[in-house]
Order: sequence, then C-alpha cells, then structure tokens
Amino acid sequence: MHLRFWGALGGLGVLLAARPAAAQKYNTALGARLGGGNYGITLQQRVASRVTIEGIAGLREREYSGTVLGQYHFGILGPSLNYYFGAGGHLGHNKDTGNFGGFDGMVGVEYKVAFLPILLSFDFKPTLEINSDDYARFPTAFSIRYVFIKRKTKLFERFRN
Repeated sequence: MHLRFWGALGGLGVLLAARPAAAQKYNTALGARLGGGNYGITLQQRVASRVTIEGIAGLREREYSGTVLGQYHFGILGPSLNYYFGAGGHLGHNKDTGNFGGFDGMVGVEYKVAFLPILLSFDFKPTLEINSDDYARFPTAFSIRYVFIKRKTKLFERFRN
C-alpha cells in the first residue's frame, strides 16, 4: 500500500513536470537535418507561446522536397527539454516519377544545450504520399540547429509580481 501511494505520487509528479507552461528557450533556430538517407536544412520559428512553424528543405537520392509543419511544444522538466507534435504537408520532385506531394505528421523531442546556442532534436515524421511510388514513408531524423534569436526571459517581471 505504501509503495502504491509513492508510485501514484511519482506519476503525478511526471505529469506536472510535463506541463506546457515553460516550453522553448528560443524564437528562431536554423540547422541541418539528417536521417535515413535524407539530408536537409531545417528552420524553426516560434509564432506563439508554444507553437512553431518548421520549414524543411530536403534532399534524397534522385529527389528533393519542401515541407512546412506546425508544431505544438510541451516542456519536460523545464524549458530546455521539450517534446512536440505537429502536422503539415510537403511538395517535391523525383527525377524518375515527377512531381509528388503529401501530408506529414511529426512527433519528437528537443533539447536546448545549456549555455550554448545549440538545439538538438530527434523526431519521427510519417508521411502519406500522393502521386508517388511510395504510399507512405516512416522516417526518423536527427537535427542540430543554431539558435539565432533566443527567447527573452522576463526574470525581473516574475519577481515584481
């Protein structure tokens, strides 16, 4: 009985730690995305308190594509570690089959390295393809981004209130 109480209390602590109130320590980040034979450039821009728009210019053997995703971020144990999910779409061109497009989902985790303007992330981005030889794709990727514009913290305002 005693262990169940502490286990339940620990579960409640994890839920409270994963609250969306303190997500993201940056406004703009640009970098490289690598995974599964795909290479790309990724740009994230914060547009609301916990919302980013991510653009991905991707290259793969015999094709290129552009993707735009809206993402919603949740802080895990503070603003340096987040998980996020989102959705969007992509357009591209394959040298063998021509133009293609599709719908994208995304779920991932990101970490803002302390005292450095570096953002690391790992994500899963399943796609539903239209006008392509593939019906669906299930890539994972690692991204490293440089934080160009940090999110300003209102430390003194917290003390005043």
